[in-house]
Amino acid sequence: MPAKQIRLRRIQSLAHDIMVEMNSKEDQDDSYRTVIDHLSRAIGELSDPSGDFSLDYVEEKIGTAHYKIFKNMKKLTPLRKTKESAR
Repeated sequence: MPAKQIRLRRIQSLAHDIMVEMNSKEDQDDSYRTVIDHLSRAIGELSDPSGDFSLDYVEEKIGTAHYKIFKNMKKLTPLRKTKESAR
């Protein structure tokens, strides 16, 4: 499987984790606002009508949002390894 597909699957997995966690919380504080900001920026990048988007930018925004919720760098490590090996 090409590296780009692997990266997109990991991004999709992180986004799914975030969605499940946010839907399970009843009280949403200011930290969730920053999570939503990062996710909306990633979605905005992916919805560029020209079809040009930066996978690095999307990865960074989704990864930051995921970290802000779960405080778990372990899940983000494969993203960094994939990014470094693609260079």
